[in-house]
Amino acid sequence: MGRNQHVVPRDDGWAVKGAGSSRATAVHRTQGDAINQARDIAKRAGSEVIIHGRDGRIRDKDSYGNDPFPPHDSRH
Repeated sequence: MGRNQHVVPRDDGWAVKGAGSSRATAVHRTQGDAINQARDIAKRAGSEVIIHGRDGRIRDKDSYGNDPFPPHDSRH
């Protein structure tokens, strides 16, 4: 499993950063563009995308790896 990708706000837009990295992988003008790139990286790495809001707090997560706690199908 690769490093999780964080989408975080910056003064000049939105950054994609690997977990534990002090430098941004890329900076985008819009959050949507940053999320798209983070998803591409996470899909290849089998990791998660953690999306932060303007206040820096986590607002959403998407998993593209082997989730140890997958959602259960309530119909079966």
